[in-house]
Amino acid sequence: MPEDFVTPPPPPPPPVAQSTAYAPSAYGAPAYPQPYPAYGRPPGPRRSPWFWVAVIGGPALVIVLLIAFFIWATVRSLNGDTSATLDGLSGSEIGVIDIDGVILDADKLDTQIRKFADDSSIKAIILHINSPGGGAAASQEIYHEVVRVRQEKHIKIIASIESVGASGAYYIASGCDKIYANDASVVGSVGVIMEWTNYGDLLKWAKLKNIVIHAGELKDAGDPTRDLTPKEEAYFQSLVDNMYGQFVHDVATGRHTTDDVIRPLATGQVWTGQQALPLHLIDKVGGFRVALIDTAREAGIKGEPTIARPGKDKQGLLAVLTDDSDSLFPNPAKLLNQAPGFYFMWK
Repeated sequence: MPEDFVTPPPPPPPPVAQSTAYAPSAYGAPAYPQPYPAYGRPPGPRRSPWFWVAVIGGPALVIVLLIAFFIWATVRSLNGDTSATLDGLSGSEIGVIDIDGVILDADKLDTQIRKFADDSSIKAIILHINSPGGGAAASQEIYHEVVRVRQEKHIKIIASIESVGASGAYYIASGCDKIYANDASVVGSVGVIMEWTNYGDLLKWAKLKNIVIHAGELKDAGDPTRDLTPKEEAYFQSLVDNMYGQFVHDVATGRHTTDDVIRPLATGQVWTGQQALPLHLIDKVGGFRVALIDTAREAGIKGEPTIARPGKDKQGLLAVLTDDSDSLFPNPAKLLNQAPGFYFMWK
């Protein structure tokens, strides 16, 4: 073989077999030929831009609507909006306000009563009571607000006593148009009590001494570090007697009778609903359902009445820790700072 002989390169591989296919157009008919490998898969149809808009924008729109709904519901709740169902749009509702536990503050209940009275869809108000009473001034303030709203707004306010409607709670109920109570409900306890804790012996045991400088003989009356003097005791008794007279008079006014009729019943004792009916302390024996149906019929509501309740106050953990920390961590100093209190309360 000659020295200048060069081996020729190997022949190139045979080309891959190609097939000619027609890519479908937007209308389903062949549009143009497009080769693709015989062993391959034909490419799928091209997606419209609107398809991707729907895939991405659809879920985003749903999330935005959900957030808007929760914001709307929260605002309605904070504003005390009462309609929670579509039935509430009928404009014929019975407002129900719960009075539970010890009554210490009047502002919240007074506000709820006023809001219901100003709502044209509320045809009557039921105070659903389960309380032994509470502060004298708070109970009296709610009573007068009930009477004022009834007279100025011309709306019926009914009291429905569940288990207990005593003392300050009965004070409030007596200002209503009608009082309902169960047979075994506890009703009455018209009276006043004043109490505080004397911790003078505790200070002596701890070798502590309370120092008070005052002007006025009765300025430190009720000092919890010592016993009452006879004059201080007579002074406090006069305050209690005066509040007692106000209690009796207001109950008599609310029940459309006289002080002389109520005073023999105002011994601080309670009666069952069954006993209270012949004493005219209540108007009818029956539970909340009976009160609701009767009130709805008197208000001209036909069929099943719709109940509206005030929006509940909801506090997050941060608000509890910052605004109301004493509820979680009581301040020991407050245990030694208890002033004498006057109560319309059954114990």
